[in-house]
Amino acid sequence: MIPGGQTERLILRGLELADADQIQQLFPHWQIVQFLSNAVPWPYPADGALHYCRNVSLPLIERGDAWEWTIRLRTEPASLIGAISVLKGENNRAFWLGVPWHGRGYMSEASRWATDFWFETLGNTVLRVPKATANLASRRISEQQGMRLAATVEKDYVCGRLPSEIWEIAAEEWRAWKRRLPRSQ
Repeated sequence: MIPGGQTERLILRGLELADADQIQQLFPHWQIVQFLSNAVPWPYPADGALHYCRNVSLPLIERGDAWEWTIRLRTEPASLIGAISVLKGENNRAFWLGVPWHGRGYMSEASRWATDFWFETLGNTVLRVPKATANLASRRISEQQGMRLAATVEKDYVCGRLPSEIWEIAAEEWRAWKRRLPRSQ
């Protein structure tokens, strides 16, 4: 079991197999999956979330290679609105958010919490996040949180092969960025 947490508006709760039904309802939308790795099947199968939780994410968590949380509003803790994870390897942070909650700053809030967990709880020295260049919302989160563009490459996504960017931030850069935030964040 991985530790959860809270932000001003969100609850981050460790992923469980029981979350698969809610994920299955929210996740399979083009706006969500188009810029995800082409490892995500599309069209998304009826048992896609169950397969992902049981055979992909939970085994990674059990091995200590990933930490994944469901994202829930503090005002509605029984309902998840998305998920975020930090992972060992080339892509250290991944997330998705249900379409009805896009554009409200929830993923920025969850990303701050997860990035802090990556550095302060897990003790990592750098966070790297690849993304499709066309994924402007994800790019804005990286820019706003003090990350820098480290490389450009091409990667395969659900929507096809696209120019991509690798954003990164070191632990000391993260801590300096946090010190500049107003106290309420």
